[in-house]
Amino acid sequence: MNALKITKIGNSAGIILPKEVLARLRVGPGDTLHLTEAPDGVRLTATDPQFAAKMAAAEEIMREDRDILRVLAK
Repeated sequence: MNALKITKIGNSAGIILPKEVLARLRVGPGDTLHLTEAPDGVRLTATDPQFAAKMAAAEEIMREDRDILRVLAK
């Protein structure tokens, strides 16, 4: 991976992501990226880790209570 240089953008700072990184993340201008702490530094993802955790919990509940949910769906 290439080194990224921090650039001044108004009163803030930013980095320019190479086209290959944008393609790998499947994002483009206007999309939101999420920065989270990781044991080895930080992680940049296109998916919201909090949403992913909530969906995993919902799927577990649906698996455990599938019989009840099936009855309620009728």
